[in-house]
Amino acid sequence: MPSGLVALALGGFGIGLTEFLIAGLLPQVASSFAVSEAAAGWLISGYALSVAVGAIALTAATARLPRKAVLVGLVALFVLGNLLSAVAPSYPVMLLGRIVAALCHGSFFGIGSLVARSLVAPEKKSRAVAVMFAGLTLANVLGVPFGALVGERWGWRAAFWAVTAIGVLALAGIAALVPDGAGETQPPTATGHSDSAPADSLRAQFRAFRSWQVWLTLTATSLSYGGMFGAFSYIAYTFTEVGGFSPSDVAWLLMVYGVGLVVGNLVGGRAADHDRDRALVLALLGLAVTLAVFGLLAGSATASVILVFLMGLFGFASVPGMITRVTDFAHGAALAASANVSASNIGNALGAWLGGLAITAGLGYTAPLYVGAGIVLISVIVMAVAARQAKSPARQTDHCL
Repeated sequence: MPSGLVALALGGFGIGLTEFLIAGLLPQVASSFAVSEAAAGWLISGYALSVAVGAIALTAATARLPRKAVLVGLVALFVLGNLLSAVAPSYPVMLLGRIVAALCHGSFFGIGSLVARSLVAPEKKSRAVAVMFAGLTLANVLGVPFGALVGERWGWRAAFWAVTAIGVLALAGIAALVPDGAGETQPPTATGHSDSAPADSLRAQFRAFRSWQVWLTLTATSLSYGGMFGAFSYIAYTFTEVGGFSPSDVAWLLMVYGVGLVVGNLVGGRAADHDRDRALVLALLGLAVTLAVFGLLAGSATASVILVFLMGLFGFASVPGMITRVTDFAHGAALAASANVSASNIGNALGAWLGGLAITAGLGYTAPLYVGAGIVLISVIVMAVAARQAKSPARQTDHCL
């Protein structure tokens, strides 16, 4: 494993921590600043919205800059945002720190995925992306309990100081271990051809969105995340109100889900390097079936443990392949890779909204699982259409504009 990949994974771990740990710290933060729970909730929703905006804006703004330098700058922005949160004298400053930290999220994973794949042989590109995202999946497992533990012992500010320190280590690691020029050479396209000219102009970045395959992949990404997150957003209620678990059980059940994410990410990366489109269709189909079966068997404690693990496994198995797919068809445009992160966040918001509507309509706490299964099933269809079209000779002129 190239040492540069380890540095990228550490950066992903830090970014993932700052995204997830706040959930376990909200009561402390709300009490510290004397704000309502709803106001404190903006520290989560404001972060998510900033991710979606920053992914596009910062990637476009830095299109002509060396990708290693951009990554260093993004991690520096991340450090600044968490430092602001750690020392925030008021709630507005705390919110500003969250927004600043979030702006780097999408661009880091978008540009970082291109750098990661350039560090290994072409046949291992999805595995390289999976290694970088391993930091994010580990943060998903450890983020909430880490924040709760550190916050309980040393206060919520200590958690943000710890994340700031991780960010400094990641910044130093990327600066020292990622080779100069990494990710600058444009990777081969999905057709197997490469273009010696890197897609470094803003016009070239946006030209990538003329491809139907790019749009189909972004749509499949958004729908798959939407289906999984729509179910996950209300999974605690499913566990306690349907499965009969106690509220104290939710923490370890979420860790089971997180372990599934880690395993799915690594297995999905290997499978995508073998037969990417087939692996993506099977992963999405597996997620749709898992969510539907979960809805049927949510009353069984044993089945719930198994199915929440499979939910994480299939839910993240498609991530490495989706990123390499969209960047291949976008001819290595970093903007497309970052747009994939924005698409996932848009899907998260859509899924959570639809799941909430189902509960409000009185359909019960298993309803988000069925809604999620339906959304992911549409993603399966979109991905199957994309895979079929990619095999057609007409793919050479696949443009929608």
